[in-house]
Amino acid sequence: MEINIRGDKIVVTDAIRDYVTEKFERLDKYFETPEEINAYVNVKVQNLEQIIEVTIPTTKFTLRAEERHEDLYAAIDLVMDKLERQIRKNKTRIKNKYKNNEVGLNLNFEIENEEENDSKIVKRKNVEMKPMDEEEAILQTELLDHDFFVFKNVNEECVSVLYKRKDGKYGILNVK
Repeated sequence: MEINIRGDKIVVTDAIRDYVTEKFERLDKYFETPEEINAYVNVKVQNLEQIIEVTIPTTKFTLRAEERHEDLYAAIDLVMDKLERQIRKNKTRIKNKYKNNEVGLNLNFEIENEEENDSKIVKRKNVEMKPMDEEEAILQTELLDHDFFVFKNVNEECVSVLYKRKDGKYGILNVK
């Protein structure tokens, strides 16, 4: 697995790089061709917390996890556990979904310039929306660990917003 580590308000030392690389080797067993997978790791410092964000885009799905802790190495351990849990939890769903369907879910995020003014909008993303059904959108929401997901709904022939409710179930908004 190719690991791209970036530090935000922190210098990524060789010790940190080696520790992250060692931990990410645990994920190789979950991928058929781990040498073709890129993992993007962002290490940040915010007040007394160390934050680690991981995004692993594959041709069929995207994994994402974020953890905060006072100790950077503990945060790395927590984010790795979270990623493994996501993979194991959704393993059967992923296998069933892509058994005969080789269409990838590669979402290409392009982050535009972040404005440094007093605007309430601090970040913009352009997302390429691929047509999918509601089950696939639920899978993507869980893999990305987000509270909502915007997608082109193939069943309703419109843009839909899938969101996680407080009770843990999902709601859907169709934009026609």
